[in-house]
Amino acid sequence: MQDLEPFYNWENLYNASTDKRSPFYGRKYNTTYYENDIYGYYIHPFWDEFESPTLYCKILYANYQHRFVIIELFGEWNDTLHNDIMWFKRNVIDHLLQEGISQFILIGENVLNFHGSRDDDYYAEWFEEVEDGWIAACNFRDFIQQEWIRYKLDYYINFGGTLDIINWRTATPMALFQLVRNLIVRRIG
Repeated sequence: MQDLEPFYNWENLYNASTDKRSPFYGRKYNTTYYENDIYGYYIHPFWDEFESPTLYCKILYANYQHRFVIIELFGEWNDTLHNDIMWFKRNVIDHLLQEGISQFILIGENVLNFHGSRDDDYYAEWFEEVEDGWIAACNFRDFIQQEWIRYKLDYYINFGGTLDIINWRTATPMALFQLVRNLIVRRIG
């Protein structure tokens, strides 16, 4: 698990630790000392923690002018035991919403499991707060998407089908945003 790094090819365009508007502004990364873990397995130090013991993230790109963010997630999304959506919403998403972000692209190929909860208040709150925006989840594993459907999270989050964008790493952040935005507009319209 310590070898799974967040995507870093856009760091010349954006770095959350140097962005004064980011919830991770000023964060320092120690590549010689691994301190965060998931169930006793150390993870790469470039993943940002936000108080969840099992879910980590990396803001890959934020564009305040176009009001979007691309966030890569890693670990186990566990709403049952750890209420991960609460930690993610309160410590990352709320901060970005206050900065005017209303379009969220979540990259989930490194989310290894999902444990849902019947309490969907944080998802509903997030959905309502984006107003004219949206939440898109790309490349989450099929069984996680099935669990999201089971817990009716498809009401709040757009995922699956054309949003499984395998070659997202070859795009620029703006090209990925435009692709996802066009896909969402088609779904909503």
